[in-house]
Amino acid sequence: MSNESAIAVVRSKVHEYQIFAERILSYINHNPVLRDNVHSYKYRVKDLTHLDAKISRKNEVLQGKGEELISSENILQKVTDISGIRILHLHQGQLEHIHRTFQEYLEKGDIFLYEQPKAYTWDPEYGELFRSLGMDVRQKDSFYTSVHYVFKASEHSDVTCEVQVRTLFEEVWGELDHTVNYPTETDSLAIKEQLKVFARIVGAGTRMSHSIFKLIDMEAGN
Repeated sequence: MSNESAIAVVRSKVHEYQIFAERILSYINHNPVLRDNVHSYKYRVKDLTHLDAKISRKNEVLQGKGEELISSENILQKVTDISGIRILHLHQGQLEHIHRTFQEYLEKGDIFLYEQPKAYTWDPEYGELFRSLGMDVRQKDSFYTSVHYVFKASEHSDVTCEVQVRTLFEEVWGELDHTVNYPTETDSLAIKEQLKVFARIVGAGTRMSHSIFKLIDMEAGN
């Protein structure tokens, strides 16, 4: 089945995705709280060739489940990461500041949530932190760790931007996992187990960096 009609819908709205993403980027670049807590970020609009392959992969899964396939009528609702921003921060303590700042933009109606923020983590302690911030906490078998927001440009808009927030340590793990498992997941059990071990090492690094900055705050009297 051709995906061209669905891709054509996205192609006609690429400029809207870019404009909306650039609005969020302006918050990151100019809001003083975000500037202080964001180490760096990446931004991209999905390549339409890659989108074609993603639709085919997802439709294969959906067909196996007997669910509605992605089409020109629903692609804007089914694929919410046409534009994407990845925010990296140094330690877990900064996440709350980033989250609270996004909440302020939501409360003012500058942006809107497409769905409840999701937090992927294998660590129960961080799961509690994410729940306290009102996030839907999930665990992936791979030990993937990241917070995902899907924002939309207005209350009734189909134009979305996925914002992923994670520490620099988690980004290293994510890049390695992506290289090994995307677009086709590795069949090697040994590699899968090594990635889980590496996830625990990364988790230790994330905890250590958080501890260091807590000590810095304590010694500064904050």
